[in-house]
Amino acid sequence: MNTTNLKFAIFGVGGTGGVIGGVIGGYLANAGNDVTFLARGAHLAAMQKDGLTIHTNHRGDIRIKPCQAMLADDYHDTPDVLFICVKYYGLDAAIALTRRIAGPDTLVIPILNVFGTGAVMQEKLPGKTVLDGCIYVFAKRGGPGIIEQPQEILRVFYGFRPGQCDRLAPKAAALENIMRAADIHAHFTEDIQRDALTKFSFVSPMGAAGLYFGVTSEAFGEKPEVRETFIGLIKEVEAVGHAMGITFDRDLVATDLRLMDAFAPGLTTSMQRDVAAGGPSEFKGLVSRIVELGEKYHVPTPLYQKINDWGKAQGLA
Repeated sequence: MNTTNLKFAIFGVGGTGGVIGGVIGGYLANAGNDVTFLARGAHLAAMQKDGLTIHTNHRGDIRIKPCQAMLADDYHDTPDVLFICVKYYGLDAAIALTRRIAGPDTLVIPILNVFGTGAVMQEKLPGKTVLDGCIYVFAKRGGPGIIEQPQEILRVFYGFRPGQCDRLAPKAAALENIMRAADIHAHFTEDIQRDALTKFSFVSPMGAAGLYFGVTSEAFGEKPEVRETFIGLIKEVEAVGHAMGITFDRDLVATDLRLMDAFAPGLTTSMQRDVAAGGPSEFKGLVSRIVELGEKYHVPTPLYQKINDWGKAQGLA
């Protein structure tokens, strides 16, 4: 089993997916790793012609040229690591791709905004090794082949779920070192459910409140109603986690407020941008998901229920 010179495939680089894959793959490729970006449309054409550019405010531009980029249907290799970075509504395509290209020693790591995606994939992919993962990053498309990363934060957590076979743990541990060498703050964690829900406790309340109130990042500090709703949503996620048997290692409200207050003004979430564009969004994964978990574990989630009902009326859920 290869634990050095890993071969990476990144599914979800712009297009209907997000820019998470572009950031992860771009940093890895910039450090000299073998990375293939699986994309489509104008984003793919731009990467094939001019490479991939990540504009950052903390380290200047990262430019990957030449850039190994192709349609997913044209990829016939077997990667050591397959990062799934699509939006939640693109999960069926990700499952089909994984079924086709992942080998017995491939680490499949979904990096989505929605809690529990790895378990959803694993159920449909017997014989594959699908971990769970999450990321802290703020990035957006700047145009075909271009990603804007205005905030320095870039932290990736991944790991095996409780009871999952960890035969590939040595490769997962080696991956952590490779990612850190690429300036990605990676954490191969022993408690991915805790860490993924910790992250979800930020991105879900921010997305839900930002969309519901129609505001940008500075409103979370300037408008009391927005901030109080944000805090209340965090507490509801925390209560669901406790009912699931998860013990958090930090104060979620304090942690998430620090993250929120560090954001530059004028920023919106990807869900807000998707809704504004009139396309599909992750509303069901980011909002309805907590309502469903609350019902399953008998935890009241009145704020999420309120926003979910509003979203249904808007045709989002």
